[in-house]
Amino acid sequence: MLSVAASAATEAADGYESRRPETAARLFVSEAVEKKIEQTAAQISDPKLCWMFRNCFPNTLDTTVHYGKDENGEDDTFIFTGDIAAMWLRDSAAQVWPYLALATEDSQLQAMIRGLILRQFKCILLDPYANAFYRDAVTGEWASDFTVMLPGVHERKWEIDSLCYPIRLAYAYWKATGDDSVFDERWLSVVDAVLQTFREQQRKDGVGPYTFMRMTQWQHDTVENAGKGNPLKPVGLIASIFRPSDDATIFPFLIPSNFFAVAVLRKAAEILAQVNCDRERAAQCTALADEVASALKKYAVVKHPRYGKIYAYEVDGYGNSLMMDDANVPSLLSLPYLGLVPVKDNTYLRTRRFVLSEDNPYFFRGTAGEGVGGPHIGYDMIWPMSIMMRAFTSSDDMEIRLCLRMLRDTDNNTGLIHESFHKDDPSRYTRDWFAWQNSLFGELIVKLVEEGKSNLFNNL
Repeated sequence: MLSVAASAATEAADGYESRRPETAARLFVSEAVEKKIEQTAAQISDPKLCWMFRNCFPNTLDTTVHYGKDENGEDDTFIFTGDIAAMWLRDSAAQVWPYLALATEDSQLQAMIRGLILRQFKCILLDPYANAFYRDAVTGEWASDFTVMLPGVHERKWEIDSLCYPIRLAYAYWKATGDDSVFDERWLSVVDAVLQTFREQQRKDGVGPYTFMRMTQWQHDTVENAGKGNPLKPVGLIASIFRPSDDATIFPFLIPSNFFAVAVLRKAAEILAQVNCDRERAAQCTALADEVASALKKYAVVKHPRYGKIYAYEVDGYGNSLMMDDANVPSLLSLPYLGLVPVKDNTYLRTRRFVLSEDNPYFFRGTAGEGVGGPHIGYDMIWPMSIMMRAFTSSDDMEIRLCLRMLRDTDNNTGLIHESFHKDDPSRYTRDWFAWQNSLFGELIVKLVEEGKSNLFNNL
């Protein structure tokens, strides 16, 4: 096994200076991750891409992980999103996702991921409508929002995916390690909270208990109709008042997130049946998944004048639909990446062509690159996340090489991936420190190497 010291000695190879913290300043160190960095880097012929991988793959561990034990001696992990000292349920689950495959090689790494799962369960039980939390029971910058803000909650934007990502992570952790100890009584309470919240947001019995408004100059940062959202017709889908970008939806049934809900409800049912032997809760999860899946068949697909039958981004149950995609995952582009639809599904392929075209109002093409953005940053700003999703969902080596080249050439020579960059000028970018994007980039490079596609790194 390569030592951390030996790994550090190689980080400045090829004339690039490492952007990682000094070893002593790293928040969490995993020998299994360091070994994986060296194994993977050895397969990357492009010097700059190799440097970026070395910086990005461990960025979550180096800079955002706060691991310890709670008052009961249990593993406890709190993970910053990056330049905001709060933990998003979505981001934190995605940030550690690339390390799951290494968990059985490193007991501390496994304990850290286990601690994150347990912390996420605590967060959900504190407030299942919240998307981001503080480490301690404090109030913060959004305490004045017009909603029920509890101590410990950073932001209370209801997003379906905030409840989906923790279940996805817990399920994958169980499958990777065989450790089912996280599925205790607290887990059963989490399942109850998820089921209740999803059912409330089907809105069969009115708008439910959640409303949200904010004093802001940004339209997408607050919610229509006194915080209730735009009208919808209850058809079995689940309303998501905000998107994974933390921007308000226009039509409340966010299609990618409803697909995500179906998948994680089925995963929860499997856990409940096999680990907890809880047939009643498993049946409830399966029944709700079946109901949402049936509604998706009826309402998710619309006819586009150029592309034919494709997935809408949002619908309202009345027949209205929004034809666009946003870079943040879950998105329409990312559906196969999350395992929600087959990558060769014809409806998805038509949707993908739409998303990666200028018929998608948030697809931008310029001299620096092309990709999907969203209202969160606005016109002409491309999110590298969308370029990575394009590569993850492509079977065309030339397309993947294009994506790698754009990722390499739009970092503004920082060696890290940013939230977004201007389509014509990579020096105009947002967020120096955004760990989810860095983890995702590392995940993509590892995937290509493990699939025997190292040749795509040549002559970019």
